[in-house]
Amino acid sequence: MDTSKAKSATRRPAAGDVWLRPSGRAGRDAPPLSRDRIVEEAVALLDAEGADRLTMRRLAERLGTGSTTLYWHVKTKDDVLDLALDTIFAEVAVPRRGEGGWRADVTALINGWRATLLRHPWSAALLGRPMLGPNVLARSEFLYATLLEAGVIEPHLTAAAYGLSNYVIGSALMESTWLTTTEREVEHAAREHVHANRDRYPALAAHGPFVAGDDWDTTFALGLTWLLDGIQATIAGADGAAPA
Repeated sequence: MDTSKAKSATRRPAAGDVWLRPSGRAGRDAPPLSRDRIVEEAVALLDAEGADRLTMRRLAERLGTGSTTLYWHVKTKDDVLDLALDTIFAEVAVPRRGEGGWRADVTALINGWRATLLRHPWSAALLGRPMLGPNVLARSEFLYATLLEAGVIEPHLTAAAYGLSNYVIGSALMESTWLTTTEREVEHAAREHVHANRDRYPALAAHGPFVAGDDWDTTFALGLTWLLDGIQATIAGADGAAPA
């Protein structure tokens, strides 16, 4: 007996599985509901209410069908989330190469990625799952290929790609969470708390996030510039030139 197939058959479904099994259609008696339609409605539900409110039953109700019909096309909630995440990544434009150099290309990609995550506030918190959909992989390929062509090699290549990816995900997660869950009264109370304890937290009281305000765009742009400057310095060092 093929033990690998046996293990696969008995393993519980997990995030990312939707990309690792055949996507064949159901049989002739399959109900008239497409996977695209399911994902479209799932994204609308996620945008309106967040990932915690997504259930297969509620999704089926929004589609005007039963849960059994839904399972013809997607097996688990994780399937729906994986498909929804890859769908929104189609909104991230892939820059045209060569128009402004590698820094301009990476900046455009990362800014587009951030904008997409902020349009869909539920998404950033889910990006720790396996991301194997075609839209995600195409944009990851662009990032790696652009850095390679710029002269970034291992071990710096993976560090650079991870640094940029984690920066945009973390920034979007913080911003979307803060803006959707924090009322102005709570923000004011947090600022007052830090200020009242300025003897213990002098740097935070003078310069921390509650003091700096909510100019998220400027802060993100400055942080991205710092990351790109570091990558550029590494490229210059590898070429034997003085860092820019």
